[in-house]
Amino acid sequence: MLRLSLIALLLTSSVLAAPKTREEKVREDKQKVEAEGFWIYNDLQKGFAEAKRTGKPLLVVLRCVPCEECVKLDDDLVDKDPVIRPLLDKFVCVRVVGTNGLDLSLFQYDTDQSFAVFMLNADRTIYGRFGTRSHRTEWFGDVSLKGLAQALQGALKIHADSPNNKDALAGKIGPAPEFPSPEKYPVLKEKYGPELNYSGNVVQSCIHCHQIGDAQREYYRALKQPMPEKVLFPYPHPKSVGLILDPDQKATVKEVTPDSPASAAGFRAGDVIQRLAGQPLLSIADVQWVLQQVDPQGGSINADVLREGQPATVALKLEAGWRRAGDISWRASSWGLRRMATGGIVLESMTADERSEAGASGEGMALRVKHVGQFGAHAAAKQAGVQKGDVVIEFDGRADLLTEADVLRHAVTARVVGDRVPVTVLRDSKKVKLTLPMQQ
Repeated sequence: MLRLSLIALLLTSSVLAAPKTREEKVREDKQKVEAEGFWIYNDLQKGFAEAKRTGKPLLVVLRCVPCEECVKLDDDLVDKDPVIRPLLDKFVCVRVVGTNGLDLSLFQYDTDQSFAVFMLNADRTIYGRFGTRSHRTEWFGDVSLKGLAQALQGALKIHADSPNNKDALAGKIGPAPEFPSPEKYPVLKEKYGPELNYSGNVVQSCIHCHQIGDAQREYYRALKQPMPEKVLFPYPHPKSVGLILDPDQKATVKEVTPDSPASAAGFRAGDVIQRLAGQPLLSIADVQWVLQQVDPQGGSINADVLREGQPATVALKLEAGWRRAGDISWRASSWGLRRMATGGIVLESMTADERSEAGASGEGMALRVKHVGQFGAHAAAKQAGVQKGDVVIEFDGRADLLTEADVLRHAVTARVVGDRVPVTVLRDSKKVKLTLPMQQ
């Protein structure tokens, strides 16, 4: 009898501990934050009005709910961590959980993130951004609460000098986007409205951050034009140019990668980058913002640094194609690119030993098929005969595409929807000829 009771108790506990649905998490998040009353919940207009009334700067946190990858940082922030709370009290704080109706002429950021922070004036002058990501699940190398505190303190200092510094901050807003708000993009227009639908299924009504980037890419793909490199390789991480920055500081160089543009420019570990392209920096995200504005064909940007207490100027020169050094494989948007370019397969580079074992030459293209999509348009490669473990040695007559990013870039810049591309793979050390469709 005791044993049966224990079993019943265990079964009951497992039911009670059943994971909550995404819909439940979103609604509970709203209820919790609104009950606490510290944050303005999903109402930017109210936030701007309150900032104007009080004279405080505005802090806007964009976060898809619930995102497990960034939940720790955001929960610490929303729960008013004692390190951050005294600083938050000096801002009008707004929490935005969906991008429906978001003004994309003002809120421009790396949409492959699911946590982004803006610090700005009620007159829409942006002081800076916070929130960087270079891995699908790990964020600790890019952001921290200490780094956020540094950014908030820097924003308060800039705000104290407002509006005298407005001209110096003008570069923190970029050119107008293709469409003014996410739901205006053609691929989203028929599915979403300008607001979340709390009277129905709120999760299904929400436009997530990554969907903006997806919609932008599909827009260019539908035009049958080469996809711009700014869209294909968005918001370059500082490490793509050789700058490893300290996530606990605003923009302090922790390390410089040898034989990189940053190394050639003369950056040194310990340099405190105070301004880049004339813009004051509050975080790594601000460095990304400046890099995003640099022409893909190259250019030069000046950095004002503090080196061992003394001011110095460093000129960072970037050559044509510099964006391609960045890793895009972790990005959610890469799944859409893989559908368009390779029919839903994931490619990975190989070591010299792996190449030899597969029968591939020591040089040239050799990308192993790590994953083959199984459903819908992502199954196009499977239907074309591609198998997991195949080694791609030629794509569209090219044997010099050495990374997955090279393949994706070639396909969406040199080919259009409807084209069919010849592909050669090694399977059991034998060459197999296949054809992949280029898709929307």
